[in-house]
Amino acid sequence: GQGPEHSSARLERYLNLCAEDNMQVIVPTVPAQIFHALRRQMLRAMRKPLIVMTPKSLLRHKDSVSHIEDFVSGKFRNVIGDADKANAEKVKRVIVCSGKIYFELAAEKQKRNIDSIAIVRLEQLYPFPEADFRAEIVHYSHATEVLWCQEEPRNQGAWRYVMKRLLESMTAKQQILYSTRPPSASPAVGYLHKHIEQQARIIDEALTIT
Repeated sequence: GQGPEHSSARLERYLNLCAEDNMQVIVPTVPAQIFHALRRQMLRAMRKPLIVMTPKSLLRHKDSVSHIEDFVSGKFRNVIGDADKANAEKVKRVIVCSGKIYFELAAEKQKRNIDSIAIVRLEQLYPFPEADFRAEIVHYSHATEVLWCQEEPRNQGAWRYVMKRLLESMTAKQQILYSTRPPSASPAVGYLHKHIEQQARIIDEALTIT
Protein backbone atom coordinates (compact mmCIF):
# COMPACT_ATOMS: atom_id res chain seq x y z
CA GLY A 1 0.00 0.00 0.00
CA GLN A 2 2.99 2.35 -0.01
CA GLY A 3 2.89 3.52 -3.60
CA PRO A 4 1.95 2.67 -7.21
CA GLU A 5 5.37 1.33 -8.21
CA HIS A 6 5.40 -1.19 -5.33
CA SER A 7 1.79 -2.26 -5.15
CA SER A 8 0.67 -3.90 -8.37
CA ALA A 9 1.93 -6.20 -11.11
CA ARG A 10 -1.02 -4.97 -13.19
CA LEU A 11 -2.82 -8.30 -13.37
CA GLU A 12 -5.68 -6.70 -15.28
CA ARG A 13 -3.36 -5.79 -18.16
CA TYR A 14 -2.26 -9.38 -18.64
CA LEU A 15 -5.84 -10.63 -18.47
CA ASN A 16 -6.85 -8.05 -21.06
CA LEU A 17 -4.27 -9.57 -23.44
CA CYS A 18 -5.44 -13.14 -22.89
CA ALA A 19 -7.14 -14.72 -25.90
CA GLU A 20 -6.91 -17.76 -28.15
CA ASP A 21 -4.95 -19.69 -25.49
CA ASN A 22 -1.96 -17.41 -26.03
CA MET A 23 -0.64 -17.62 -22.46
CA GLN A 24 -1.35 -18.85 -18.95
CA VAL A 25 -1.93 -16.67 -15.90
CA ILE A 26 -1.69 -18.36 -12.52
CA VAL A 27 -1.86 -17.15 -8.91
CA PRO A 28 -0.35 -19.97 -6.80
CA THR A 29 -0.74 -19.83 -3.04
CA VAL A 30 1.49 -22.70 -1.85
CA PRO A 31 4.95 -24.03 -2.83
CA ALA A 32 3.69 -27.29 -4.35
CA GLN A 33 1.55 -25.32 -6.76
CA ILE A 34 4.58 -23.40 -8.02
CA PHE A 35 6.52 -26.67 -8.36
CA HIS A 36 3.80 -28.35 -10.41
CA ALA A 37 3.26 -25.24 -12.55
CA LEU A 38 6.95 -25.09 -13.47
CA ARG A 39 7.09 -28.85 -14.03
CA ARG A 40 4.03 -28.66 -16.28
CA GLN A 41 5.63 -25.80 -18.20
CA MET A 42 8.89 -27.69 -18.79
CA LEU A 43 7.19 -30.93 -19.89
CA ARG A 44 4.99 -29.29 -22.50
CA ALA A 45 5.71 -30.03 -26.12
CA MET A 46 4.81 -26.43 -26.96
CA ARG A 47 5.45 -23.78 -24.33
CA LYS A 48 3.50 -20.57 -24.10
CA PRO A 49 4.22 -17.61 -21.82
CA LEU A 50 3.50 -18.40 -18.18
CA ILE A 51 2.59 -15.43 -16.02
CA VAL A 52 3.03 -16.20 -12.30
CA MET A 53 1.39 -13.66 -10.00
CA THR A 54 2.64 -14.12 -6.46
CA PRO A 55 4.01 -11.67 -3.86
CA LYS A 56 7.26 -11.99 -1.95
CA SER A 57 5.30 -12.06 1.32
CA LEU A 58 4.18 -15.65 0.66
CA LEU A 59 7.82 -16.77 0.77
CA ARG A 60 7.74 -16.28 4.53
CA HIS A 61 4.04 -16.73 5.28
CA LYS A 62 3.53 -19.36 7.98
CA ASP A 63 0.44 -20.80 6.29
CA SER A 64 1.80 -20.92 2.75
CA VAL A 65 3.32 -24.39 3.08
CA SER A 66 3.08 -27.79 1.41
CA HIS A 67 3.66 -31.33 2.61
CA ILE A 68 6.36 -33.42 0.92
CA GLU A 69 3.74 -35.70 -0.61
CA ASP A 70 2.19 -32.67 -2.33
CA PHE A 71 5.39 -32.36 -4.38
CA VAL A 72 5.95 -36.00 -5.25
CA SER A 73 2.39 -36.75 -6.31
CA GLY A 74 -0.52 -34.95 -7.88
CA LYS A 75 -0.47 -32.04 -10.30
CA PHE A 76 -1.20 -28.33 -10.52
CA ARG A 77 -4.67 -27.65 -9.14
CA ASN A 78 -6.55 -24.99 -11.09
CA VAL A 79 -9.08 -24.65 -8.29
CA ILE A 80 -8.61 -25.40 -4.58
CA GLY A 81 -11.75 -25.97 -2.56
CA ASP A 82 -12.54 -24.91 1.00
CA ALA A 83 -9.73 -26.07 3.28
CA ASP A 84 -12.10 -26.44 6.23
CA LYS A 85 -14.38 -28.70 4.18
CA ALA A 86 -17.41 -26.64 5.13
CA ASN A 87 -20.73 -28.45 5.43
CA ALA A 88 -22.28 -27.73 2.02
CA GLU A 89 -25.82 -27.67 3.43
CA LYS A 90 -24.89 -24.87 5.84
CA VAL A 91 -23.00 -22.71 3.34
CA LYS A 92 -24.88 -19.54 2.40
CA ARG A 93 -22.00 -17.73 0.68
CA VAL A 94 -19.09 -18.93 -1.42
CA ILE A 95 -16.11 -16.57 -1.47
CA VAL A 96 -13.97 -16.90 -4.58
CA CYS A 97 -10.49 -15.36 -4.51
CA SER A 98 -6.95 -15.64 -5.86
CA GLY A 99 -3.63 -15.11 -4.17
CA LYS A 100 -2.52 -14.11 -0.71
CA ILE A 101 -5.81 -12.52 0.36
CA TYR A 102 -6.99 -16.11 0.82
CA PHE A 103 -4.87 -16.47 3.96
CA GLU A 104 -6.36 -13.35 5.55
CA LEU A 105 -9.88 -14.49 4.72
CA ALA A 106 -9.23 -18.00 6.07
CA ALA A 107 -7.65 -16.70 9.30
CA GLU A 108 -10.51 -14.31 9.99
CA LYS A 109 -13.12 -16.93 9.11
CA GLN A 110 -11.55 -19.29 11.65
CA LYS A 111 -11.28 -16.51 14.24
CA ARG A 112 -14.99 -15.74 13.90
CA ASN A 113 -15.89 -19.44 13.84
CA ILE A 114 -17.96 -19.05 10.67
CA ASP A 115 -19.47 -22.23 9.21
CA SER A 116 -21.83 -20.64 6.68
CA ILE A 117 -19.09 -19.53 4.26
CA ALA A 118 -16.80 -21.57 2.01
CA ILE A 119 -13.65 -20.13 0.45
CA VAL A 120 -12.62 -21.31 -3.01
CA ARG A 121 -9.27 -20.40 -4.54
CA LEU A 122 -8.84 -19.78 -8.26
CA GLU A 123 -5.20 -20.73 -8.78
CA GLN A 124 -5.39 -20.34 -12.57
CA LEU A 125 -7.16 -17.38 -14.11
CA TYR A 126 -6.40 -17.98 -17.77
CA PRO A 127 -7.38 -20.16 -19.44
CA PHE A 128 -10.30 -20.01 -17.02
CA PRO A 129 -10.78 -23.51 -15.51
CA GLU A 130 -14.51 -23.61 -16.15
CA ALA A 131 -14.98 -27.36 -15.63
CA ASP A 132 -12.91 -27.42 -12.42
CA PHE A 133 -14.70 -24.40 -11.00
CA ARG A 134 -18.14 -25.77 -11.76
CA ALA A 135 -17.20 -29.10 -10.22
CA GLU A 136 -16.28 -27.27 -7.02
CA ILE A 137 -19.14 -24.78 -6.80
CA VAL A 138 -21.79 -27.43 -7.52
CA HIS A 139 -21.22 -28.70 -3.97
CA TYR A 140 -22.73 -25.49 -2.65
CA SER A 141 -26.08 -25.51 -4.39
CA HIS A 142 -27.71 -24.26 -1.16
CA ALA A 143 -25.59 -21.08 -1.21
CA THR A 144 -27.44 -17.99 -2.36
CA GLU A 145 -24.37 -15.77 -2.82
CA VAL A 146 -21.08 -16.05 -4.70
CA LEU A 147 -18.67 -13.27 -3.76
CA TRP A 148 -15.43 -12.30 -5.49
CA CYS A 149 -12.84 -10.85 -3.13
CA GLN A 150 -9.66 -9.06 -4.22
CA GLU A 151 -7.18 -6.58 -2.75
CA GLU A 152 -7.06 -4.39 -5.85
CA PRO A 153 -9.41 -1.49 -6.58
CA ARG A 154 -12.61 -2.53 -8.35
CA ASN A 155 -11.44 -1.21 -11.74
CA GLN A 156 -8.21 -3.22 -11.49
CA GLY A 157 -7.27 -6.80 -10.66
CA ALA A 158 -9.30 -9.75 -11.94
CA TRP A 159 -12.87 -8.63 -11.08
CA ARG A 160 -13.94 -7.52 -14.55
CA TYR A 161 -12.39 -10.64 -16.05
CA VAL A 162 -13.92 -13.18 -13.66
CA MET A 163 -17.38 -11.61 -13.27
CA LYS A 164 -18.85 -13.04 -16.48
CA ARG A 165 -17.15 -16.39 -15.96
CA LEU A 166 -18.47 -16.73 -12.41
CA LEU A 167 -21.99 -15.88 -13.59
CA GLU A 168 -21.81 -18.62 -16.22
CA SER A 169 -21.04 -21.20 -13.52
CA MET A 170 -23.61 -20.05 -10.96
CA THR A 171 -27.22 -21.17 -10.62
CA ALA A 172 -30.09 -18.83 -11.40
CA LYS A 173 -30.92 -18.41 -7.71
CA GLN A 174 -27.42 -17.32 -6.75
CA GLN A 175 -26.45 -13.65 -6.53
CA ILE A 176 -23.00 -12.38 -7.46
CA LEU A 177 -21.27 -9.93 -5.10
CA TYR A 178 -17.82 -8.41 -4.72
CA SER A 179 -15.57 -7.06 -2.00
CA THR A 180 -12.81 -4.82 -3.32
CA ARG A 181 -11.17 -1.47 -2.79
CA PRO A 182 -13.10 1.44 -4.32
CA PRO A 183 -12.29 2.29 -7.97
CA SER A 184 -9.04 4.23 -8.08
CA ALA A 185 -6.65 5.81 -10.58
CA SER A 186 -3.78 4.43 -8.50
CA PRO A 187 -3.24 0.82 -7.35
CA ALA A 188 -2.39 2.03 -3.84
CA VAL A 189 -3.39 4.82 -1.48
CA GLY A 190 0.25 5.51 -0.57
CA TYR A 191 -0.56 5.73 3.15
CA LEU A 192 -0.06 2.61 5.28
CA HIS A 193 -2.77 3.40 7.86
CA LYS A 194 -5.36 3.88 5.12
CA HIS A 195 -4.18 0.74 3.34
CA ILE A 196 -4.64 -1.36 6.49
CA GLU A 197 -8.05 0.20 7.09
CA GLN A 198 -9.19 -0.66 3.56
CA GLN A 199 -7.84 -4.20 3.84
CA ALA A 200 -9.77 -4.79 7.05
CA ARG A 201 -12.95 -3.50 5.42
CA ILE A 202 -12.53 -5.85 2.43
CA ILE A 203 -12.15 -8.89 4.69
CA ASP A 204 -15.06 -7.82 6.92
CA GLU A 205 -17.40 -7.26 3.96
CA ALA A 206 -16.50 -10.63 2.47
CA LEU A 207 -17.23 -12.48 5.72
CA THR A 208 -20.35 -10.58 6.80
CA ILE A 209 -23.66 -11.97 5.58
CA THR A 210 -26.49 -9.47 6.00
